[in-house]
Amino acid sequence: MKYLNKLLYLSVVFLMVFACKKDSDETEPIRDVQEQTLNDDEALIAYLKTHFYNYEEFSKDPDNYKIEVALDTIAEENSDKTPLWDQVQTKTVEITDRNDNEIPTKMYFLVAKTGVGENPSLVDSTFVTYKGSLLNGEVFDQRNLPMWFNLASGVIRGFKHFLPELKAGDHTVNPDGTYELDHYGNGVFFIPSSLGYYAQSISTIPQYSPLIFSVALHKVNPADHDNDGILSRDEDPDGDGNPLNDDTDLDRNPNYLDTDDDNDGTPTQVEYDRNGDGIADDDDNDGIPNYLDADNN
Repeated sequence: MKYLNKLLYLSVVFLMVFACKKDSDETEPIRDVQEQTLNDDEALIAYLKTHFYNYEEFSKDPDNYKIEVALDTIAEENSDKTPLWDQVQTKTVEITDRNDNEIPTKMYFLVAKTGVGENPSLVDSTFVTYKGSLLNGEVFDQRNLPMWFNLASGVIRGFKHFLPELKAGDHTVNPDGTYELDHYGNGVFFIPSSLGYYAQSISTIPQYSPLIFSVALHKVNPADHDNDGILSRDEDPDGDGNPLNDDTDLDRNPNYLDTDDDNDGTPTQVEYDRNGDGIADDDDNDGIPNYLDADNN
């Protein structure tokens, strides 16, 4: 009898361990993007309505570009501050879910300092400093020394779509060879997880986390990713400001990464401007430049 009781006990323990292991091994299904984005938007709106940024500091010293964006809760001595909700702008970014459904996704942003240089495109390289945090204020990443980011492929979508709202700054070289960055664009943006890391858990960023980034844009370097002689920002034949969605020959390789944009066997670099006048050639005068025209005879 004791043997049977012991056997039953071991069997129960085994079943409990197996059940726990099974539960721990089960992976949560990826959440519906549209539903999660709506939930994230509610969280972002709640944050924006209860927090403010140091706008008074910026307005008191308008020529000081070294002021950084600081966020705080509207409470107690700060109860009279203007909420971010009354100051942010919005931008809608189209994303595609697993079923190829187009989902309009809203992000919020604020430009504290515009900058004095040029705006980057969605496919340029940018020299930036930044700080990333969760809605609870926890900082998960920060770069106080500028670093280069390729907006075409090296950043999350929210970062890519905010940077063009800023302008680059300038710099002065000191006698000792060091340089001073100044007059740069500076701002903050707030994004749902679908424009960030979504279902991925990255370092201290939990899955499905809305994110906040404050960014300063110091330099812009227009890129030519496919080395075809045309800046990637100019490989935008539909003129919508987004070279990422232009694929003339429908080979699933966007023009800015395609050395033969019309797939006619002649590299874009060769047929773009044979006479060297700085204007794209159009031999058959049909309004379509040779490098985008597979039939240019």
